[in-house]
Amino acid sequence: MPTRCHWLPPDKPDYTAYHDTEWGVPVHDDRALFEMLILEGAQAGLSWYTILKRRDGYRKAFKNFDPRKVARLTDAELAQILTTGDIIRNKLKVFATRQNARAFLDIQKEFGSFDKYLWAFVQNKPQVRLPRGPKDFRATSPESDALSKDLKKRGMTFVGSTILYAYMQAVGLVNDHENGCFRAKSPPRKR
Repeated sequence: MPTRCHWLPPDKPDYTAYHDTEWGVPVHDDRALFEMLILEGAQAGLSWYTILKRRDGYRKAFKNFDPRKVARLTDAELAQILTTGDIIRNKLKVFATRQNARAFLDIQKEFGSFDKYLWAFVQNKPQVRLPRGPKDFRATSPESDALSKDLKKRGMTFVGSTILYAYMQAVGLVNDHENGCFRAKSPPRKR
């Protein structure tokens, strides 16, 4: 059995699959980047596993994370999602999804893609950290601080530096697999 990051619970096969195949893999697809941005925002104050278990519910509620469709959701549709969706039923987070979709589309228009905008914060190359253990993990970075500040200026919410550092880890801008984890040095596959 391969060695994995210490934070991964051994009794959650879906979480293990996420760690082994997604977490830390560079993502360049705008729809996938939007999905993870929304899911990381939904995680605020909760565990990632709480959101991961509801990922399909989020996909259904938010039009498979098509930012154009999410940007057009009405107040009534968002209110309906709050009562029927298999998601975390937090009104501020649900309504922020539409607001963030609109800002996301503005960024796409300005930069040609969200991918170009986002990856510029790490000079278009994943940052490899390889922490040795729990005490070496960080919650933010200068890059997540800068990204947070810029996204807030552009009108996004639920994009604090801690949320965005987790986002950067999830979509591969940062490789924070522990030094002994089998994924630490495995070549990343782009998504």
